[in-house]
Amino acid sequence: MAGKPLILWFDEIGYKDVPLVGGKNASLGEMYSKLTSKGINIPYGFAVTAEAYRYFIQENHLDDQIKSTLKGLDTHDVHDLQRRGKKIRSLILQAKMPPKLAEEIVKAYESLAQRYGKRDLDVAVRSSATAEDLPDASFAGQQETYLNVRGSQNVVNYVQRCFASLFTDRAISYRQDKGFDHFSVYLSVAVQKMVRSDRACSGVIFTLDTESGFRDVVYITGSWGLGEYVVQGKVNPDEFYVFKPTLREGYKPILSKKLGNKDIKLVYGNSLRRPLKEVKTTKEEKLSYVLSEEEILKLAQWAIIIEDHYGRPMDIEWAKDGDGKEVGTGELFIVQARPETVHAVKEQKFYEIYKLKGDGRVLCTGKAVGSKVGQGKARVILDISGISEFQAGEVLITTMTDPDWEPIMKKASAIVTDKGGRTCHAAIVSRELGIPCIVGTEVATKVAKTGQEVTVDCTQGEEGRLLEGIIPFEVDRIDLEKVPTTKTKIMMNVGIPEQAFAQAQLPNDGVGLARLEFIIGSHIGIHPLALIYFEDLKKKASKDKKIAKLVKLIEEKTYGYENKADFFVDKLAQGVGTIGASFYPKEVIVRLSDFKSNEYANLLGGYLFEPEEHNPMIGWRGASRYYDPKFEPAFALECKALAKVRNEMGLTNVKVMIPFCRTPEEGKKVIEIMEKYGLKRGENGLEVYVMCEIPSNVILAEEFAEIFDGFSIGSNDLTQLTLGLDRDSELVAHLYDERNEAVKRMIRQVIDIAKKKGKKIGICGQAPSDFPDFAEFLVECGIDSMSLTPDTIVKTRLLVAEKEKTLQGEKKS
Repeated sequence: MAGKPLILWFDEIGYKDVPLVGGKNASLGEMYSKLTSKGINIPYGFAVTAEAYRYFIQENHLDDQIKSTLKGLDTHDVHDLQRRGKKIRSLILQAKMPPKLAEEIVKAYESLAQRYGKRDLDVAVRSSATAEDLPDASFAGQQETYLNVRGSQNVVNYVQRCFASLFTDRAISYRQDKGFDHFSVYLSVAVQKMVRSDRACSGVIFTLDTESGFRDVVYITGSWGLGEYVVQGKVNPDEFYVFKPTLREGYKPILSKKLGNKDIKLVYGNSLRRPLKEVKTTKEEKLSYVLSEEEILKLAQWAIIIEDHYGRPMDIEWAKDGDGKEVGTGELFIVQARPETVHAVKEQKFYEIYKLKGDGRVLCTGKAVGSKVGQGKARVILDISGISEFQAGEVLITTMTDPDWEPIMKKASAIVTDKGGRTCHAAIVSRELGIPCIVGTEVATKVAKTGQEVTVDCTQGEEGRLLEGIIPFEVDRIDLEKVPTTKTKIMMNVGIPEQAFAQAQLPNDGVGLARLEFIIGSHIGIHPLALIYFEDLKKKASKDKKIAKLVKLIEEKTYGYENKADFFVDKLAQGVGTIGASFYPKEVIVRLSDFKSNEYANLLGGYLFEPEEHNPMIGWRGASRYYDPKFEPAFALECKALAKVRNEMGLTNVKVMIPFCRTPEEGKKVIEIMEKYGLKRGENGLEVYVMCEIPSNVILAEEFAEIFDGFSIGSNDLTQLTLGLDRDSELVAHLYDERNEAVKRMIRQVIDIAKKKGKKIGICGQAPSDFPDFAEFLVECGIDSMSLTPDTIVKTRLLVAEKEKTLQGEKKS
């Protein structure tokens, strides 16, 4: 035993000590030794070493018995796996803890208790396998963790339980499938001071986006109480995204805040026999974020420090203390960190786009994990006892999963759960397996039936759909190394922030059109004037039932906002910020709102503020709204949101575009109003573009060029207004064609004027996405950029590259 310690303290170990103390302990020791000096709080503790585990096994002569029990194991035979696993765990649990080892554990625990000034110190007892947390294999969750363990003898007992958990069914199955020898993996145990997050909150951090692998964000999840419920997927947690590049520069770039339902939490129990218990959260807890913005930014800064130290993306667990007597009231702590093991090892040479070729009845929706399609017969399993019924290729539908389910998860074509967020067990494992998954549906196990054919659709962005039937689909596989560069900038039309991280991985030169309408419609859903005049509506509510109902709905959607207009600014800034960050530092041109009056009327409260127009398509829209006293307060909110994106988030790559600007005088008025609300053209590099979508924009292009930094041709409206037809009318649809000679002459004329004036000019209409010959025409005209729908960006880039090559050849000849 000489020279082989049974106990080591966190400040005695580092990441090089994985063979001695396992991945979890090595990481805790590394952070405690190297990162506490950088301001990161880490609770102290000690490791019962892998040598202690070997000593335990040898003293009890268990090696041969375990080997004979595992001989001939088939992990795909679930009953056989369960029988053998149970036998090995019983052997370990019934063995005697060697007195020398028990004595050292007791001595270390009592020393830790003394350090914190508490006799029966509450500790977490966590397994730490010597092969876990390798960059290419995640053993996280394979072994057991025990929380709120008190008293020296209890700690000894729970250490022995951790030893036994090296042979849980899921751990045996995982090792065998990954090709690890069961006898070359050993177990160490962490004994760490608990953070009283049962009186506060806790959660998980990833230093990348878990769905797309986008590396420039910190993704934080959190819920009330102890963190096990976030990891296990028993709650749908709050979610936050922070942008790393501008956070490093001192900005406050919180890109997204999404409220989880957080209906239950795990807290300390009342006795040693019942160390933990589940309780329901209050209405206020459900409707409140678990972290303040200051705390979100602090955790994100810590995550960057940890990632920088390890030199790779990380999976981190955090907890907030709620008991001032023991650790520090309200302080945040990092309690674990391990390498992220899904995206970090991928070298992405191909980009896959899954597309459904039909549709089906939606059985339920939840959070999409990944962006694929999976299908097969549904198998509804409500608890672990039913997993032996599962057949390869079925869609697993269950309440939630934990590591015990892994032997069947790897055989599933897709996974759907009632509970859990995007960092829960089901989500993490499905990513590692590369299969589509939907979590947090709440009702999947009730609406789906075993044997029913279903399709799991994760192609729609954040929302995943469980569809009835087998829906045909196709996969476009793009070789990213074969996509050429072009002189003409190939930009992208983007409207859905949740899809931006993934779309930014396509070859692109930025965003030529980011629409505010989707963000306002989906993320806000309330007419801005209803938020501005909310107090007036409340006064009218007692006399008008319809307004009373409206007030109630607004209060529910904007809970926590005293000034309801701030809700609009925050949500719009977060949506735009997410798009701006996804493509940073490339240019992102954001078009200000271009709802027509009938579309604004569809928002909550819109009917109170919108006129009825016979032809809203050519009515009160775009620039004409912004300086109108009736709408100016609403426009001010848009300006404040964009100013927040640029000034607070540091996303100065975000530019502004004015839609439907009929006259140069209107353009000047809008620029004055923008400046009044914090968006001054030229300040901090702010460029302002104008849409070229009305014949007057072409006829007076020289005058518009004096006011704006560039043009973006909106071919949809320009075609409509040049040809004098309603593009929504099926009666004249046969005449609607952007390739009409009159439209093309308009486009060629405005490109020529923009070039003469030294102004940028691009196109963001649908035509070059739909018609290859139209894209070739634009290249011939010398357009600076085309902004396209994401699904056509690669094929159009290939077409443009070929056309540019042809034109170059013609010039030479």
